Amino acid sequence: MFDWTTMGIVFALLGAVLAALMGGIGSAIGVGMTGQAAAGVVTEDPSKFGKVLILQLLPGTQGIYGLLIGFVTLTQIGVLGGSSDISLAKGLLYLAACLPMAIVGMVSAKWQAKAAVSSISLVAKKPDQFGKSMIFPAMVETYAVLALLISILSITSIGSLSI
Repeated sequence: MFDWTTMGIVFALLGAVLAALMGGIGSAIGVGMTGQAAAGVVTEDPSKFGKVLILQLLPGTQGIYGLLIGFVTLTQIGVLGGSSDISLAKGLLYLAACLPMAIVGMVSAKWQAKAAVSSISLVAKKPDQFGKSMIFPAMVETYAVLALLISILSITSIGSLSI
């Protein structure tokens, strides 16, 4: 007979894994896209390496944010020490709390990469505009940071609930 009372930890762990996995996938795609554009620029002008490298790295932050949410969740649910006795309701809450970072992390990394590729093209033609070129992908980063914030606030608040 299947015991639903032990499924809380499964759902909570699923949330942690999804945050790290989806943020990592988005970042890997994003850093790959921007790396291709950056390599093309550096082929033509190796002196632009430092500028395009910074732009290439920007979509990688969502993977770091997802990993952070994964670690925070694993700590909260007791997998990294402590008791891992999580009710089904709390497990589902942890899953829901991880979803903002998982979904926004994956989507924003891809869109940030597109903005960064365009910024790399700008730097290729006008290297003196590097400061302005950073603004475009940084604006997309704002939404990843907001998702990170809501996931952290949600995850750390669940432990105090008596359900």
